[in-house]
Amino acid sequence: MADDMQPGEWVSIEKHDLQCVIQALVDLGYRVVGPQVRDGAVVYDDLDDIRKLPIGLLDVQDGGTYRLHGDSNAGYFDFVVGPHSLKNFLFPPRETLVELTRANGSWQSQPATAPGPPLAMIGARSCDLHALEIQDRVFLHGPYVDTGYRARREQLFLAAVNCRRAAATCFCHSMQTGPAVRSSVDLALTEIDNRFFVQIGSPRGAQAMRKVPSAAATKEEIERAKQIPRDLERQMHARSAATAPPDGPRPRHLDTTDIRNLLLGNLNHPRWAGVAQRCLACANCTMVCPTCFCSSVDEVADLAGDNVRRERSWASCFSSEHSAMNSGVVRKSIASQYRQWLTHKLASWIDQFGTSGCVGCGRCITWCPVGIDLTEEVAAIRGEPGK
Repeated sequence: MADDMQPGEWVSIEKHDLQCVIQALVDLGYRVVGPQVRDGAVVYDDLDDIRKLPIGLLDVQDGGTYRLHGDSNAGYFDFVVGPHSLKNFLFPPRETLVELTRANGSWQSQPATAPGPPLAMIGARSCDLHALEIQDRVFLHGPYVDTGYRARREQLFLAAVNCRRAAATCFCHSMQTGPAVRSSVDLALTEIDNRFFVQIGSPRGAQAMRKVPSAAATKEEIERAKQIPRDLERQMHARSAATAPPDGPRPRHLDTTDIRNLLLGNLNHPRWAGVAQRCLACANCTMVCPTCFCSSVDEVADLAGDNVRRERSWASCFSSEHSAMNSGVVRKSIASQYRQWLTHKLASWIDQFGTSGCVGCGRCITWCPVGIDLTEEVAAIRGEPGK
C-alpha cells in the first residue's frame, strides 16, 4: 500500500486484490458496476464480489451469434463486449424527467429525483470509452446540455481494461478506437498471468488505489503491459487482411476512406433494397449501439389523472413513428430506415459532431437476428469484389 500514489504511476496487484479495489470504491461512496453473466450473456450489473465476474469464460460472436463457453486459459476479462455499454447507465433506457401533481385545482411540477450515488464502472473497454466521448459531444458539448446526463457523467469513475482478445465482430482497429485504452480514465488495468498491472489516470484513481496492496511496476513490466494491446491490434489488422477459412468467421474490417461521400453519394444504390429483404426493422442494432441516442418523451398519468410523469425512453429510426410528421411518415420502407441509420452513423454524424458515430464494437452485427453486417454493406456499396 502507498499513500503517495500519483496519476501516471503504474503498480501491480495480485488478481484477488481486485476485491480491494471494489471495496475501496464502495468506501468512497460509489455504486460499483461490473461485468457478470445474465441469461447467457455478459452484462453490467452491481458488483460487490470478484467471484461474480465471468472469470474463465470466453465469448464466441459472429453475425447473429453470441455464445459463452468455459476455457481453462481464460482470465478475468478475456470475454469481449456484450449487449450492455456505458450508455445503459449514463443515458438510461427509461428516465423520468419531471413529475406533475394536481392539487387544489393547480399543477405543481417537481424535477426528477437525483441520479443516486456516483457510479464506478469496472471493465469498460476502449471502444466504449470512445463511445462515451461521442455521447459527451451529443449531451454536453452541443447547444443544449442534458442535466441528468451531466450529473451522472461528472461523478463517473472508470476502471477500464486493455483488451488482449478480440471477437470476430470487433473492428475497433478500423475505427482507431482500440484495443488499447487511450481515453482519459481513472484506472487502466492490464491482465498478465496472475496479476493486474494498473495505470493510475487521475487523482480519484490514486485515491482508490492507496489502500490496495500493490507493488511499483518495473519498466520491463510496464512495457510488457503496453505491448499486449499493441500485439492484439497487429493481429486484428492481419486477420482483416487475410482470407477467412471456409468454416470460420469472416474477419471484420471497415474501410473508412472518404466514407461520408461514399454513402451520401449512393443513396439510390441497389444494396439498400437488398439489405431490406433481410432486415426485420427490430431495432436491435440501435438498442445495443453504444452511441445511438434517439429517444421519445411520453406523458404517463395515473388512473385519477392527478399525477403525471414525463418519461424519456430510447427510440429508434427503424420505427415509423421516428419519421412521422403532420403530413405522414417520411420513411415508410425498411430500405429507407436502414439507409437512414447507416448513413447517419457513418456519414452525416460527421457533419453534426465532427466524428463517425461508429466505434467498431461490433454489437450491431452480433445482436442482429439475421446477422446483417454493416462492414459488409459498406464494402458492397464501395464495390469491393465478392460483396
